[in-house]
Amino acid sequence: MPENAGKKPRWRRWALEIALFVAAFLAFQAWQLRDTARGPAPQFAGVHTDGQAFDLAAWRAAHPGQPLLIYFWAEWCPICKTTAGSVENIAADRPVITVATQSGDAAAVARFMAANGYRFPALPDPAGAIMKSYRLPGTPGFVVLAPDGQIRFVSVGYTSEIGLRLRLRWAGLGATT
Repeated sequence: MPENAGKKPRWRRWALEIALFVAAFLAFQAWQLRDTARGPAPQFAGVHTDGQAFDLAAWRAAHPGQPLLIYFWAEWCPICKTTAGSVENIAADRPVITVATQSGDAAAVARFMAANGYRFPALPDPAGAIMKSYRLPGTPGFVVLAPDGQIRFVSVGYTSEIGLRLRLRWAGLGATT
């Protein structure tokens, strides 16, 4: 009788382990995000670090038919530093607004961004009020809005650029301009 008789091929065991890991990860994400905002995006307004006024409704109107990314970050968040490059790349060709939560006033956020070479638009949220309105449990947080203003995707923690781009693409499917 062959030595491997009755044993499953190694790839099947690996596939099962990967499937279990992915299922556990997705279950944890669903539990972690169970209380986040759903449906229409909560409205917010403020002043960018560059002094320009910002209003979510006006911003959406300026980008008709396009999905939008809202990125919540903090200067004290180490994971935010790893995702900032992805957000920077996406902001080069997609509508992105970032919210610097609990990171100081506009001047402090502007200094931090300049020191780190960040060029994406940032809205200071010193008390974390905007983040609280979205009921996010932590940073970094990503909210993808469909063209109709509905929240389509929410994630917290590290997210890859390709993952964000795929979510934006999916959120924009079926949009009419």
